[in-house]
Amino acid sequence: MTFKAGFIAVVGSPNAGKSTLLNAMVGEKLCIVSPKVQTTRHRIKAILNLDDCQMVFSDTPGILEPSYALHHKMMDAVSESLEDADAVLLVSDASVRPDSKTAEIIRQVKQPVIIALNKIDLTDQNNLEQYVEELKRHFPDAVIIPVSATEHFNINLLIHSLKKSLPENPPYFDKSELTDRSQRFFASELIRERIFFNYRNEIPYSVEIIIDTFREENSILHIYAVIYVLRESQKMIVLGKRGNAIKKTATEARKNMEQFFSKKIFLDVIVKVSQNWRNDEKALKRFGYVPRKNSE
Repeated sequence: MTFKAGFIAVVGSPNAGKSTLLNAMVGEKLCIVSPKVQTTRHRIKAILNLDDCQMVFSDTPGILEPSYALHHKMMDAVSESLEDADAVLLVSDASVRPDSKTAEIIRQVKQPVIIALNKIDLTDQNNLEQYVEELKRHFPDAVIIPVSATEHFNINLLIHSLKKSLPENPPYFDKSELTDRSQRFFASELIRERIFFNYRNEIPYSVEIIIDTFREENSILHIYAVIYVLRESQKMIVLGKRGNAIKKTATEARKNMEQFFSKKIFLDVIVKVSQNWRNDEKALKRFGYVPRKNSE
């Protein structure tokens, strides 16, 4: 049997549904999701193992014009993913036309491009057909597949199309592996996910998490996390009146961790101020935003 294996860069505009679609394809929640844009900040590899194929997906931040150093690091992750890719999966919201920056990047790609026209359950047939024709004009060599990540519509068809685009190779990873990220990373992401759901305005975009301690004792995972914000006023908002807001967020994160790790969790969370961390190279490095090729 011929075996295929390769790297697939998952790219698109913010809030196109990349992480939700990737979770649907691999059958595991490896990428956090929220209704807000810019939820994904890091490049996350997710591995799908089939009988005759191994797909190594790279979930990437939504493509944007950088406003500060953090954004530049996020776009570095996109560029790095495209450089490594054997194929590119462009995820596009069926109700929103691709922005010019995303379109420009995709037109420069030399690898096979598959376009997942996502969220088709939120549009009508006429608009969908018009959008498909528009995409064909802009990307004549791309394969276009209408999908719905939330409804799991056409997921298998998308996987089949991606498999056809990959080269013959032996697997890059052991079949037991699902991702290249550590348990600490997923613990911090699950906290950040709840922040995106529970806080408004600038708070989710001003927050970063460090896991200070991650250890198992007596079958219980003890996790001590620090939530960093930009300003003292944001710290007070994250804590909430009598600490009620942070208690709610921590409780929800703990429950999600217990489901993710299949273990009992003891979670302790504190909030600290790290002024201007989004433009501080040392802080960004500590938070894991060094391009991965340069950090090895």
